[in-house]
Amino acid sequence: MEQQIYKGKLTQFHWLKIAKKVELTKNTFSLEFEIPENLKANFKFEAGQFVSVKFQSHGEDVINDYSMTSAPYEHKISLGIKINSPDGATSQLFKNYNVGDELLVSEPNGRFTLVSKPSEFRTIVGFAAGIGITPILSHFKNIIHNEPRTRLFLFFGNKSSQDLIYRDLLDDLAKKHSDRLQIFYFYSQEKTADQFFYGRLDAKKLNLIINQILHLDDTDEESTIWDAVDDVLICGKGEMIKTLANACYHHGIPKKNIHFELFEEFNDDIYPVEKEFPLIENVEIEFKILGEKYETNLPTNKEKILQQLLIQKFPVPYSCKSGICGSCECILEEGEVELLENEYLTEKEEERGHILACMSIAKSKKIKLNFDFS
Repeated sequence: MEQQIYKGKLTQFHWLKIAKKVELTKNTFSLEFEIPENLKANFKFEAGQFVSVKFQSHGEDVINDYSMTSAPYEHKISLGIKINSPDGATSQLFKNYNVGDELLVSEPNGRFTLVSKPSEFRTIVGFAAGIGITPILSHFKNIIHNEPRTRLFLFFGNKSSQDLIYRDLLDDLAKKHSDRLQIFYFYSQEKTADQFFYGRLDAKKLNLIINQILHLDDTDEESTIWDAVDDVLICGKGEMIKTLANACYHHGIPKKNIHFELFEEFNDDIYPVEKEFPLIENVEIEFKILGEKYETNLPTNKEKILQQLLIQKFPVPYSCKSGICGSCECILEEGEVELLENEYLTEKEEERGHILACMSIAKSKKIKLNFDFS
């Protein structure tokens, strides 16, 4: 076991052996790890979670996050990985590591999860783009396995049919569970016989999906399938998540039922900020990170706390800046803040004073934060 400081937090990593490596498309591959008996408990995970993998790229240590495509009941860690550039770190991971090699892998993490409800009749809709299919695949396999009454709809966008990963696996799932799972593929750079499936997954496309696919409900003639949707899962790039999350919300899905996972840094708010705040100038701020104490002043409270600390070049932990990943979670020890959208913290954590610095606006002249709470 090794402890690493990763994204400003002490993280546990373990050496795991690669059991399987498969090239999926020209720029994606999968890795499966062998979990020794003594580490089984450390690598228990929930559908939708990810691990961080440490490896060498061009002689330097790199740590990247990758979502599990395996479901918990499969008792294995399988990852779907995209190679973003021929010379990038992930390309090195693909070229230089093979079956039998060992890599440092963190214990599972992340909150892109759902509470299992095996006895309920549920309708769950998933939207994925490209490699964003990975955690949704884990979710869908898990729900099919554990929730006999839940029906699922997946809308999966790719540039072209060549880029579509896990096609055989998805088609096989849809065939075996045709009474409960329907999958629709969309291509943004490949003409389709039916215009409907051409183009990106966006607000306009969601309108068409609601009106043409999720309309007639066989189980209830009075309402549509969309009316029956309990939860929405969205995974892809920031702009797609923002567009679809807002469109789902405007079409009546409560924000707490719209779950998303971001696969890149995204500096924008997912939902528009609807509140206005009294202006406070010269906000005094103290904070503790990895045992070090820092003090500074923020010119005003117009911008969120994390973003202002980053401008001042402080080593504050972050990953997404959109309230999704939880990297900037800390405890508010003094002062008052307004926590805007929050996809990460539980109500209990909020009650205990936990906040996300990237989603917090200062509402008092002095703020004291502790990033070393765990």
